[in-house]
Amino acid sequence: MARLAQTAGLTDIQQEILSTVRDFVDKEIIPVATGLEHRDEYPQQIVDGLKELGLFGLMIPEEYGGLGESLLTYALCVEEIARGWMSVSGIINTHFIVAYMLKQHGTQEQKDHFLPRMAAGDIRGAFSMSEPGLGSDVSAISSKAVKDGDEYVLNGQKMWLTNGGTSSLVAVLVRSDEGHPEGTAPHKSMTTFLIEKEPGFGEVRPGLTIPGKIDKMGYKGVDTTEMIMDGLRIPADRVLGGATGRGFYQMMDGVEVGRVNVAARGCGVAQRAFELGVSYAQQRHTFGKQIAQHQAIQFKLAEMATKVEAAHAMMVNAARKKDSGERNDLEAGMAKYLASEYCKEVVEDAFRIHGGYGFSKEYEIERLYREAPMLLIGEGTAEIQKMIIGRRLLEEYRLQG
Repeated sequence: MARLAQTAGLTDIQQEILSTVRDFVDKEIIPVATGLEHRDEYPQQIVDGLKELGLFGLMIPEEYGGLGESLLTYALCVEEIARGWMSVSGIINTHFIVAYMLKQHGTQEQKDHFLPRMAAGDIRGAFSMSEPGLGSDVSAISSKAVKDGDEYVLNGQKMWLTNGGTSSLVAVLVRSDEGHPEGTAPHKSMTTFLIEKEPGFGEVRPGLTIPGKIDKMGYKGVDTTEMIMDGLRIPADRVLGGATGRGFYQMMDGVEVGRVNVAARGCGVAQRAFELGVSYAQQRHTFGKQIAQHQAIQFKLAEMATKVEAAHAMMVNAARKKDSGERNDLEAGMAKYLASEYCKEVVEDAFRIHGGYGFSKEYEIERLYREAPMLLIGEGTAEIQKMIIGRRLLEEYRLQG
């Protein structure tokens, strides 16, 4: 067991789950990840293995066939999986955000209909807020739902759907003005719709098209797509929670879980980069000794390990806060911001330790170097995190009188 990134106070069950996942990562993910990544190939065998382990039901309550585990357990599993290959953690993240939103905000019928099949991994989730003209400015969403009898008609274009092709359920945030007079704040006239579709690309149901995969610098294997809604008809019972106008709050609740997940991914990728760096430093010789014996490299290793520890501690704190039922947007924002920045720095230091070999596709660090930047922008950029953190601090430390 590695010395870094240990978590105190885990139950026997949590330790057993983590040990199983770590074993799976070492045997089934790390040996094949770089090859799959270079081919931009969906890791079907790995996904089937995670399904068999019951990981798609990890946080889904036991009454729906899941394991009913905490956000902390989930985040620690994500950390392990991202250590193997970050793309795989993306496949389960979107699934869990949708499952979490259903569990917290869905009607009883929606929970009964979706959660057992999500726990089994038979339905896989994706969620969608972004559009081509906006990223974190959610209030500027222009996709629209208009009521027509017992249905809603959805029109608009969405962007950056992780699992857009392989998913069979998409939670999508759109503007819905009925019942909301003109002048209503934008975030109070948004609704989350649960859209069932066939996996794949092209027209996946009447009025819904997934054009194809977006070609990316890193974060390959997992499909990132656009989504075009053109006269898409959705029954009223597929409004999340059964009432319009609550979508913004439902999505933000889900994104808090997502931010803990991105922090966990940053921790996992940074751990792997440290492992690669400390290992290579003991194999490579210059000037008659291991480069690990040079003080310049020891300083790098010291800084890298400290960042791995700090990021892990903040991520665990954010997860535990959410699990306790407390508001955790401040902690999740801090953890996501710190873990993603530190991840980029640790990966770059490991890359430098590898010297010229770090630039070769033969070495794993080259893949990590292309993956780390995604964490700086996923689930809200570093700048957005700082805005959230700053506003929350001013709330907490408001001057009296």
